[in-house]
Amino acid sequence: MANIRGKSLEAIAKDISDGYLTVNPIFLKSLDEEAIKGLYQAIQKVQSIIRGEKFPFNDIEAIRTRNMRLQRLHLSLIILKNFARERKIILV
Repeated sequence: MANIRGKSLEAIAKDISDGYLTVNPIFLKSLDEEAIKGLYQAIQKVQSIIRGEKFPFNDIEAIRTRNMRLQRLHLSLIILKNFARERKIILV
């Protein structure tokens, strides 16, 4: 199980979704190929967990929070894909 800065990849993906951590090329620069692949998979897993939760139809604040979490994860995946493409890392 890969760790980044003493945390598991799932914990980092949850931190990204909650907005405590941002993914950028500077953050990814210190990671090796296996950690990047693992982080990509962990983000996809957390994204599917959030999408699988019951949708809060009447709670506007909960809808906003859910959408912000999904947006952060989606943008992180895009940044990861572009970083991996530049480094010629196959994520799939």
